[in-house]
Formats: sequence, C-alpha cells, structure tokens
Amino acid sequence: MSLRKTLPAFGLATRDSNIRSLVISTRHGYHRSMQALHPTKTNTQEEHVSFSNKISIDFEQTKEAYKSKDTLELLRSLVVFKLCSYDILVDKNKEIIDLSRKLLGQKMFEQFMKMTFYGQFVAGEDHQSIRPVVQKNQAYGVGAVLDYSVEEDLSQEDAERKEMESCMSTSEKESPGEYLHLLTFQFFCNIEAKGQMFPFRHSGADHREKFTAHRKFGDRREGVTSARTYFYADEAKCDQLMETFLKCIKASGGSSEDGFSAIKMTALGRPQFLLQFSEVLVKWRRFFSFLAAKQGKDGVEVLEQKLDLEQLQTCLARLGAQGNIQSCFSDGRLHSSGMVDMLDWNSLIDERTKISDLLVVPNLQTGQLEPLLSKFTEEEEKQMKRMLQRLDVLAKHAVENGVRLMVDAEQTYFQPAISRLTVEMKRIFNRDKAVVFNTYQCYLKEAFDNVSMDVELSRREGWCFAAKLVRGAYMYQERGRATEIGYEDPINPDYECTNRMYHRCLDYVLEEIEQNKKANVMVASHNIDTVKHTLRRMNEMGLAPTDKKVYFGQLLGMCDQISFPLAQAGFPVYKYVPYGPVNEVIPYLSRRAQENRGIMKGVQMERDLLWKELMRRLSNGEVFYTPAV
Repeated sequence: MSLRKTLPAFGLATRDSNIRSLVISTRHGYHRSMQALHPTKTNTQEEHVSFSNKISIDFEQTKEAYKSKDTLELLRSLVVFKLCSYDILVDKNKEIIDLSRKLLGQKMFEQFMKMTFYGQFVAGEDHQSIRPVVQKNQAYGVGAVLDYSVEEDLSQEDAERKEMESCMSTSEKESPGEYLHLLTFQFFCNIEAKGQMFPFRHSGADHREKFTAHRKFGDRREGVTSARTYFYADEAKCDQLMETFLKCIKASGGSSEDGFSAIKMTALGRPQFLLQFSEVLVKWRRFFSFLAAKQGKDGVEVLEQKLDLEQLQTCLARLGAQGNIQSCFSDGRLHSSGMVDMLDWNSLIDERTKISDLLVVPNLQTGQLEPLLSKFTEEEEKQMKRMLQRLDVLAKHAVENGVRLMVDAEQTYFQPAISRLTVEMKRIFNRDKAVVFNTYQCYLKEAFDNVSMDVELSRREGWCFAAKLVRGAYMYQERGRATEIGYEDPINPDYECTNRMYHRCLDYVLEEIEQNKKANVMVASHNIDTVKHTLRRMNEMGLAPTDKKVYFGQLLGMCDQISFPLAQAGFPVYKYVPYGPVNEVIPYLSRRAQENRGIMKGVQMERDLLWKELMRRLSNGEVFYTPAV
C-alpha cells in the first residue's frame, strides 16, 4: 500500500470493537530475571544466564566494559574527554579547527582528526569504511543506528534566509496580513467578550506566532547540542538527501543484523507544510481541551477526557455555534457510543483528494471544515505530496532491507506534524512487527500525553507501537524562542522534572509491553540512573532481555561502560553511528564537544573508569592488549 495514498486518510484505519481499558492495572505475574554474563569467569554456573536471580549488571567492571578497545583507544578517549572539559577549547573550537587546518594542511589535518575527535565519535567517511567499526561492535553484541551526519556549512545569515523563505507560503509572502486564522478562534474571541475562559486567551496572536518563522530563530543550529540540522534549498536537494538516506538504509542492512537507520523529516521537504500542519493539530487539540473543560473534565489525563455528544451540542449552542456537531460523528467514527475522546476528535481530519486539504479547521458557524490558508499554489501542493512520497520510499526500502527506521524528533513547531506522519507510517508498516520508530522528547511538558495517546491508538488499530525515548536536544533554543515571542515554555521547569517525565513515559510503555507484546521501546539515554531504573522495572514485570522488546541506545564513542555490559548480558543495545567525510561532519564534532562539557558528571565517571582500566592493564602487563575481534 502506498504511504502517499494512505497518509491523507487520517483517522480512517479500522478500530477494534473491543477496546481495552485505558488504565493498566498492577500485575502480579512471576518475575523472571537474569545475571550479567561474564565470559572470562571460569565457573560454569556463573557463565550461564540464570533466570532465578534478578538482572544484575556491574557497570564498573572495566575489563568487560572496555574489552572491545585496545590501549591506544583508551588513551584517545581519555585525551578527547579531557580536552572537552576545557571551556576555552570548546567555546573556540571552530576557530581552533580553522587554525589547525591552515597550519597542518588539509591532509595532515584530516589525519589528526581521525586520530582524535573524528576517530572517537565518527565511524568513517562512507558506508564502506564504517564496516570495521560496525562489525567489531556487533561481535560484542552492540548493533548500529546508522546516521549520515553531514551538514551544509552555512553562515548564520544564509541559514536565516533559507529558513524564512522555506517556511512561508506564497500567499503569506504576497499578503502577510491575509492569513486565515481558525474560524473557531474568532468564535472564541466572542466568547471571551462574554466573560468565558478559553485556553487561547493569553496566547491568541502569540500562539499563532509560535507556528510562524522568525528570522531571529531562523538558524535552527543555534543552541542545539546533539541533533543535525537541515535547511530547505529546493526539491532537487531533498531528492539528493533521500538518496543519501536510501544508501544509509542499504548499508545498515548489509553491515548490521537488525540494524536501524535514522532520518529527519525536515531533510525530505519544504518545512512550510510541517509548520502549518502542526498548527492545525495543536489548535484541534486545544479546542478539544476547552470543550472538555466545559464538561468538567479539566485537569484529568488526556485519554480520560471524553465528551458526551449531546452535552457537547448543548454547550456549543449556548456559546453561539450554529452547526450540528453530532453530524460530524454520524459515520461510525466513535469507538464507543455517544462519547468522543481525543483520538476520535483527531480523526475528523479525514481523507481528502489534495494534501493541502489536510490543513483544515472547524467552522462552528457552518459545521464544516475550512482551509487554514486561503490558497495554495500548484507547486506548493506538489511539494507537500513529494515529502510524503519520499517517506513512503524510505519506509518501503527499510522493509526490503530488514532495517528499522528511526524518525528523529525536531522542534516543537514542527513536531506535531512529524509525529502524526510517523503514526501514519506505523499504520502501514508496523502491522506485524516494529519497523518505524517515533522519537518522544521527555523534556516536553506534554510528553506523557503524546506517548499515552499513541499507545492507545496502536491498541485500537492493532499495529506495533515503537518508540525511542530521549530527553531532548533543543531545550535552550525552545526556551529562548518561547520567551522572546511570548508563548508558554514547552519545556519542563528543571532536569529533575524531565527525569520524572522520562521514567513515567518509560514505565507506561514497559507496562504496555508486559500487557501487549507488540509494543517496543528504545531507552536512548546516557543516564546510568535511567538504565538502572529500566532494569529494575523489567525485573518487577518479568521482562527478559531475550524478548527483544526493550532496546538501549547510546552514541558512538560515549558510555561504553553502559553499552557493552548491557550487550554482554543479552540486551539489544545499539550505538548511534555517525559517518561522513571529515570536513563535512565538523559541525557534528563541535556539538559532541559541547555535549561532553554539558554533562560533565557522566563524562567524569567515564574518565575515571577509563583510567581504572588503563591502570589495571599496566599493573597486569596487558598494556599491549588488543581485542580478539
């Protein structure tokens, strides 16, 4: 089935008539577990996995953690991490790189980088040269998420210009003041005049501004420490990037068993579509929350907010609406008679013949859906379709090559559309097994709502839920933009709140895995406490590593003391493996330096363990140790 043909059919997938309870009760099944497997031990009983004891992994056993590295690699890691701890080197890294290139010459500069930062964090220049690294890791049980990390070297001025040009429609450029707001929004302005409370009240134009390109924040690289950034040039460039992703998928299938390949949607089309579609989705959701509050459902979990149709019609009529809302649900869209939840509400954006017709909002006066923008050019319509076609090609290619597709998260003004399009891919390609994974950023206040709604949708429609959980890469940029423009900060107030959100989302998905073996999750984290939390919860639920439903992920060149012990204990573990020519991955290496400085607690622990292993080898006469593979 074509993704291009199916993606517009939002909400039309068949739903199971026997919907499970939204509340997952506490389970009391038997708890299986295992101990870490240490191949170097001589006792036969200790060498075999035991399910009578809980999962127990020693993350400070340096001999096992670093058995894949020779002594020179240990020294390189120590040097690189130490250099990353000096603020002046990190702050001036671009100037230092430019100076080094001039002094050493291009050839010697590249050799120096391969001996230091490039060799630490990047696997190679192309899909052929990365094979030794990928295959060595795989020999120790660690798989790969291939990530072509090349970025265009743009000045800030060029990045801002490209962003502004690609995020505005032709009609907005020609008539900036002619943008059609939600007709419901105008309706709610009248409600406010009557003294009614509405969630847009403090964010009217400000909310609209969130989904408008702003030159000051046009350079999306600013303040981002761990995500590559793409800027739209033209459709030919998008095709070129799609071909790059296709090669990445093929390389993943050829060099790693059950591998992953990472993609970004902003590389595959004009971001204008993502921006506008995100605005539609967010306003639909806020409209539903307002109506739920009118029925006394304010403050409850999003999936517990259910609207009675008769009360809804009465409420809208009292507020001045003239349309018949019940007619919108007359064709069997509801999963339970007479009640509407958020998922039913979202399904109102139904199948349309043109992609631009997805960008519609409800007109309460007529009971009809109206276009968000007054007009789209034929070329804009084609650009939207091409983005969906490229996604379709990539997903099909992933299936053909036995590779999972990891859709990376992006900024909050793009993310609602990215998540919705990813769900549409899951509906098609995740019927029997998890092929497409969405990324959920747990530093967002709405992270749990996003996870729980997608899990529930997967239950109703019978496809495999698949998630990568991260804390998030855009915090400083998101907060600065929200403060400057004047909308609510979407980020949790502090790191501890983000940790709690991460664990809450993780626990929810783990419970779903326990109840429904079709769910999958990658714990993409360098946080040792989160990893230990995952192991503890798996013990409590009786989830075994061999089930291969819970994955762990870390970046290449970082946290080997977490990755390799987990892999040796039988867990599916993956390294994010960047690759690309030396000069073209410099922006990626710059961010790695910044990130290492930003998480010095974890890096300090890693440096201590590296020193411990180096001293152990020196004292045991293993200074010339080389890995068996």
